[in-house]
Parts: sequence; C-alpha cells; structure tokens
Amino acid sequence: MDDAVLPGTSKFKHYNTQAPDTKRIFPLFSLKGKTAIVAGAGAGIGLAVVRGYAEAGANVIIWYNTNKEAETRAKEIEEEFGVKCRAFSVDTTDPQAVDNAVTSQIKEFDDRLDVFVYNSGVAWTSGASITGDLDNYHRVMKTNVDGLFYSARVVGRIWREQKINGLPKFRGGSFIATASMSGHIANFPQLQTSYDASKAAVKHMCQNLALEWVQFARVNSISPGYIATELTTFIPEATKEVWRHMIPMGREGQPGELAAAYLFLASDASSYCTGTDLLIDGKQEVQ
Repeated sequence: MDDAVLPGTSKFKHYNTQAPDTKRIFPLFSLKGKTAIVAGAGAGIGLAVVRGYAEAGANVIIWYNTNKEAETRAKEIEEEFGVKCRAFSVDTTDPQAVDNAVTSQIKEFDDRLDVFVYNSGVAWTSGASITGDLDNYHRVMKTNVDGLFYSARVVGRIWREQKINGLPKFRGGSFIATASMSGHIANFPQLQTSYDASKAAVKHMCQNLALEWVQFARVNSISPGYIATELTTFIPEATKEVWRHMIPMGREGQPGELAAAYLFLASDASSYCTGTDLLIDGKQEVQ
C-alpha cells in the first residue's frame, strides 16, 4: 500500500480511511461474519471478551497458555451462540509460534482475520525491584511486551495483505491490547515496577502502531483498573481492602463489565477511534 504520509513531508494524505454507513447505530456493533483472535482468553477478561464477540456474531479463536478448560469453554460458546469457536495453546513469547498459529488457524475461518485482542499477561509477584526475582521480571516483559510485538507484526502483515487484495467486506483490522491503569500510575501499596512499566509500554506501542497502520487497521488499548480475575489471587485481602478505599465505586470490577468496551473497539462503532487508550477503573483516585 501507499505510505499514509505525503512524500517528503510530515503531512498525512487525505482520505486514508473511509467512514462506514452511520445512518443506524446498532448495526455498527455487529461482528457477524468476522473472525477474531483473543490471546489470553482461557478465563477472566479474555473469556468475557470472547463471549461478547460471539454474542455479536463473530467466529472466535481462543488462545490460552496452560488452561485447557479453554477448549471446553470454546465448545460451550459454539453451542450457546451458534458461531465457530476454537481454542489453541499458543506461546506468545515465541515469535515463530505466533506466526505459525495465526497463519494456520485462520485457514479454518475462510482465511480471514478482522480482530485481534492481545490480552496475554503475567503479573509481578516478587515485591521490591532490588530484591525481586529476575525470572519473574523476564516473564513479565516477555509476555506483556514482547508477545504483543510479535503478535502485532504478524496480524499487521495479514491485514495489510487483506486490504491490498480486496478481501470481501474487509474495511480494516482492529487490534486491541489490554494495558492497565497501572501503566498510568505508580501502584501502592503493592510494589510492581516491572508490571507498571510493561503496561505503559503496551499503551505506547499501540499509539505508535495506530500511526503505522492507519490505512489498513485501527489500534487501541484498554486500561482496566482492579478487576477480580485469577491474576490477583496472590494479593492479600488486606491489600485489596486498601484498593477499595482508593476507588470511589468501592469495589473491583468484574470481567464482564469490560466486554462491551472491547466490542466497541472491535466494531465499526469505533471507526473514527485509533491510537486511543480507554481507561476503565472505577475512577481510581491515587495517581
């Protein structure tokens, strides 16, 4: 494709994108006939997103790490929503494994991809940085940051090709990454410098990719606040009580409370939205 910028300038070309038909609002949220991959979808936020996409009509590929229950969940989703849903174990920290997974799996879905959600993440559980486990640090960075980059390289290439080749009913891809309100603040009372830094990188990487891909895909991130998922089970209840005092709503969010935001960014309802980070945190007060 042509570069989105006028040669020899820093000015964007006109009409790098086209608006959808916006006469009616509800049809814009439909994902009928589209294919989505959700990485890190064995449980929690990712699984809630898969269910939301399936309800909106999408065929969905679940990526999980070790939670083989995802395969059972995929069958249940197929039966409940009447769409195609498959689950695969994919190591997102291996660039070749990511490439192989995307290119081989979409063949079963009419060789098309419309939406990719990078929700894979590892928590920092080692406390202070100067005494923390370096293996934990490397797992956080490899999964949260490197895996995002490896996934983006593959799906960006595919979307560019789909746009060039005129894939039917393909207006452009939608890449959504799960960042975190931790990428906006310094968390307290728990110490998690590496996690906060990794999520800031997720948000910033998406903002940059949005510019690179403007002619063939939109790129956005979502920054959840404290959400009740398996990633927070290691946190002592006393610390969670501190969190709740910092949140005007007085509680953690539930995974299903995020699903509509991921649907918005996946669908044509957000056609003029790219490079955006959507903060959903119950109005976290400590900055």
